[in-house]
Amino acid sequence: MKEVMIYKTSLCPYCVSAVKFLQSKGIPYQEQSLDGDHELRMKLSAENGGWRTVPMIFIGERFVGGYTELVAAHKDGRLDAWMAE
Repeated sequence: MKEVMIYKTSLCPYCVSAVKFLQSKGIPYQEQSLDGDHELRMKLSAENGGWRTVPMIFIGERFVGGYTELVAAHKDGRLDAWMAE
């Protein structure tokens, strides 16, 4: 199973939803706060097509997007495939 990493901020409701979603699916994950780490946030944004909002979710080296993209990937079966790669 691939490692899931969520970069988040403390005041982000989508970040909370992403964590709850992964927990409900029994998918282990790690999280890192971007609160006060503007440099890391800009680095992640630059490396991933300019994505600036949180959460920033990765499965292994694959950038998934945010909460909405995570749920969409689950609904169409991509999430399971990505986790199994």
